[in-house]
Amino acid sequence: MPPKDPLLATLKVCILSLQSDAAAITDASPQLSSCCQLLELIFRKGLQQPVLGFVRRDYWHCVEQLLQQDTCSGLSPLSLAVERTSGCRKLLTAQGRGRFFLRLALSRRILGSVVQHMLHTPKVLEWYSAAISIFRNEELVEPFLSLLLVLSEMDFKLNIENCSFLDESWLLPVCEVYEAVPCRELGMVLRYLGGRVFVLDLIEGSQAQVDRCAQPGDVIDEINGISLRNASNGQAGVVLARLKGRPLSLRLLRWRQEDGTVYTPLVKLLQALQQENPSLKLSPTQMPHQQGCDGHQQGQSQCLKEGRIVYIVQYLGKANIGMYGGKEVLQQGIPLVLEKKHPSKTVLFDLKETHLTCTEKSNKQELFQHHYPEISCVGRYSRPDYTIFAFCVADCPETPESNGFCCVVLQAGSARECEDIVSRIATGFKHTEWFV
Repeated sequence: MPPKDPLLATLKVCILSLQSDAAAITDASPQLSSCCQLLELIFRKGLQQPVLGFVRRDYWHCVEQLLQQDTCSGLSPLSLAVERTSGCRKLLTAQGRGRFFLRLALSRRILGSVVQHMLHTPKVLEWYSAAISIFRNEELVEPFLSLLLVLSEMDFKLNIENCSFLDESWLLPVCEVYEAVPCRELGMVLRYLGGRVFVLDLIEGSQAQVDRCAQPGDVIDEINGISLRNASNGQAGVVLARLKGRPLSLRLLRWRQEDGTVYTPLVKLLQALQQENPSLKLSPTQMPHQQGCDGHQQGQSQCLKEGRIVYIVQYLGKANIGMYGGKEVLQQGIPLVLEKKHPSKTVLFDLKETHLTCTEKSNKQELFQHHYPEISCVGRYSRPDYTIFAFCVADCPETPESNGFCCVVLQAGSARECEDIVSRIATGFKHTEWFV
């Protein structure tokens, strides 16, 4: 039987879901972020770090290395994409540039040719582990190239300019452009925080307030194409003064998402902004006080870690459920685990942006870590206790000879909290099926 890789299997399902959406794939497409995360995981899988070196190697460095080969002409689609990425002033890290490049490559339909260049560049392939990397495995790289060929035939219409948060997150904010021919001062009070220019307040009766173009908490990303990423104090004012009386085009990043919730990467900065402008209304859950899991808890079933809510739940165990990982097996997998009657463990269940971790609370030992694309389904137990939930993940460690699925079972402190956890896991990977 040919080898299988869970990342490729999940990417295939994700691409099928993308194809079932509208003709054009935009930033609003629910499967897009999952697809990008999977591609990033594949490009990073098996990437080895240099023995001597102060800079941590990422897949963006592999892409840069390709331009030093004779196979890439100065005007090739690859070189033009790399040049566009390198010249983007909104990106400060290799991670951000790599993510920008992946989005650009999808839009320009060149990702397959990029991988082909990598496969024909020995110096780059040497950076990957032959035992782990998909690029070094002939039986895995062919299906990967086939999936990239499918992606190249799809129509990606992405807002490439909305990239200022790719250094931190695949999650992108709502991005809007406000255009005006000001006859007077715009009337925005600005605040510089974390290398970004925030709208602190709007002056009463000003053009900005009348036009309702911005709200306190929004980020001014560009003014007439001039990036304000990592701007120094007063730089936005200098740009506006230089353009006084001329048409203005402001690219604004909203602090609210489409569903009305706070854009997560801005939470800490908005908390500092709220101290200066109390009229900036944020819910306590969205703006948590900084407390640690070892200190006072927020209730009995949650604590705070690095500004995130971490759930304190009971880990009940896991069991192999065979070769099928759909949501239907949860109602059989959960009783299978409960019948074992293993002693439960109090654990910290941390739902991060790209993966979840489970750590034993008493000794901080990590029990498991899974990226969302590895999870095939998640759900809440329908009987008799609505606080029990479970998820299925490929390749159960207890049975390494099997390529099947493992059902992991936990118990939350309340039915409402159980529903919240299931929803957050499902949101982490949009394809995940879930039910309540």
